[in-house]
Amino acid sequence: MQRFREKLPSYTMKEEIVKIINSNQVTVISGETGCGKTTQVTQFILDDLIMRGYGSTCHVICTQPRRISAISVAERVAAERAEPCGRGNSTGYQIRLESQLPRKQGSILYCCTTGIVLQWLQSDQCLGNVSHIVLDEIHERNLQSDVLMAIVKDLLNCRPNLKVILMSATLNAEKFSQYYGNCPMLHIPGFTFPVKEYLLEDVIEMLRYSPKEKDCRPQMKWKFMQGRTVRPEKADKEKLYQERWPGYVRDLQVNYSESTIHALECVDDEKVDLDMIAELIRHIVLREEDGAILVFLPGWDNISTLHDLLMSQQMFKSDRFIIIPLHSLMPTVNQTQVFKTPPPGVRKIVIATNIAETSITIDDVVHVIDCGKIKETNFDTQNNISTLTAEWVSHANAKQRKGRAGRVKPGFCYHLYNRLRDSLLDDYQLPEIARTPLEELCLQIKILKLGGIGFFLGKLMDPPLQQAVCLAINHLMELNALDKREELTPLGFHLARLPVEPHIGKMILFGALFGCLDPVLTIAASLSFKDPFVIPLGKEKLADARRKELSKNTKSDHLTVLNAMLGWEESKHYGPKAERDYCWDNFLSSNTLKMLNNMKGQFAEHLLGAGFVISKNPKHSKANINSDNEKLIKAVISVLDCIQKWLRFAPTSVKREKWSKFTQNQMVRSAFIPNQSMWKRQSFTTPGWSTT
Repeated sequence: MQRFREKLPSYTMKEEIVKIINSNQVTVISGETGCGKTTQVTQFILDDLIMRGYGSTCHVICTQPRRISAISVAERVAAERAEPCGRGNSTGYQIRLESQLPRKQGSILYCCTTGIVLQWLQSDQCLGNVSHIVLDEIHERNLQSDVLMAIVKDLLNCRPNLKVILMSATLNAEKFSQYYGNCPMLHIPGFTFPVKEYLLEDVIEMLRYSPKEKDCRPQMKWKFMQGRTVRPEKADKEKLYQERWPGYVRDLQVNYSESTIHALECVDDEKVDLDMIAELIRHIVLREEDGAILVFLPGWDNISTLHDLLMSQQMFKSDRFIIIPLHSLMPTVNQTQVFKTPPPGVRKIVIATNIAETSITIDDVVHVIDCGKIKETNFDTQNNISTLTAEWVSHANAKQRKGRAGRVKPGFCYHLYNRLRDSLLDDYQLPEIARTPLEELCLQIKILKLGGIGFFLGKLMDPPLQQAVCLAINHLMELNALDKREELTPLGFHLARLPVEPHIGKMILFGALFGCLDPVLTIAASLSFKDPFVIPLGKEKLADARRKELSKNTKSDHLTVLNAMLGWEESKHYGPKAERDYCWDNFLSSNTLKMLNNMKGQFAEHLLGAGFVISKNPKHSKANINSDNEKLIKAVISVLDCIQKWLRFAPTSVKREKWSKFTQNQMVRSAFIPNQSMWKRQSFTTPGWSTT
């Protein structure tokens, strides 16, 4: 393993990396995929301090964007150091609801997302026990990493001995360097083989492909972004694309056939042409070029349809092919096949979302097919809705996808967009903070005492729109989480402590107050993580039928998840086999159900610490006296926000009369009245409720 480390490009630059980190408070390190920066830089820091006699002063924190990254990297580094992961050794990890912690001194800790670090800041605003903070994969620009970069920038003033290292595979290093006062930059080269790239016109010419009539949309009849709300800059680029199209077509006539130009004019840019992708896979296979094929698609519906297209061809039904979909909806057991090298004569075809860009590396990939689309969350401040749509990739995404090929031999990358589109792609994806609701972030800013919301957000590398900030603040005021001075109310304090979106947090608190804790925690966990259902390819209709059975005619997705969880808990009483059979028969992920169950325990611990329940057991009898009342559970999910607004704005006399009639119901009296003291004990008053 030591010999393997010595072959990595980062290892040859060990002395240079250590020197630049020791000489500067902030360092930006960029490196190509496979250079070893994530596993080696942290070890260089620890080993250097040990050699100089300061090992006990070293505590390196390295943030990772995903759970799978934090765990796999920590285990790899521990193996390289010839010791178990965690258990008081030098390397460990901490992710939500799971950890293998290293020793407190002379150690490296990998964290899943920056949320863990933000939690630490609530108890220690200077992070006094941390010597180095390594922010990895910062090119992804997720919301929490942007916030942490701003916090760390302020932290440097009171912690002159703190070292910060920013790392990424593809990164606008100059921009991050400027944000940190023109700090030094270092680039680590990779050792991938050359990858030959093809664009859409090359692929069409190669395949002699012609779109089907139903997929054709003549260029002159395009309806610009019909039925979609898009950001102004995207709309401008689409208009520019159409303006440049005639000149682009004239240039194509020099090197491409008329049939190719005609096909390009008919291709529908808004859709992913799965027939073309299936034909391209067939072309690669028939040319008998070795190596696994990795196809990037935006979502599950595309993955499922392409799988059906391939399996409808007799050639792909043979034992010479292994077709593996890679998506969060797929069972985990299917996903582990991705890393296994198939036997000789068998070709692996992986159909994946952008999870295969950075989070995982499939070593034997030689051919990459990039559809050019990626699912992206966008927030419409005018209509106050979030949408998940397929958008064009950025140049950074395209480079990452290209880098998946060529790890074992020269590779090939097929980008299914034309050269004109390529020239108009963004360099990087828009930061998440510019396209997501900000309510949860606003509460974090207040509980971390980072100052005024607008003032702090203005210090970020790319501040969000003022309209989005005002909208978030107004929503929190309507929720009674913030007062008119933008300070936390008692309710806001509790919502900020809960690791969920504010509206889900409020639902959790009402679940505790109305004595239906366990079912509400199940629903809250699924909303903040994901539901436990999986959809095996080819069994979509059967899975849907089982899901309807579990709904028990409630016509509610939330109660369907609740029924699935209750059935799973009952099956566990009959042993592991019964549990496995239950999950198999109902298309449920056992791992997700376990995660949801652990999250429920975490929520209950938060409620216990705040004084809302008397036990950390979500199923404690006193917290579940109304858990069998389906109507009350529905009310907690959807109606109580309306009740609160009525109590806030209705005349006091009406409140007293109506509320007294409301509480005559034994259900509400038994659920709410015993907990009134909790509101007072926590100073947890809601406008209007104090009058009853």
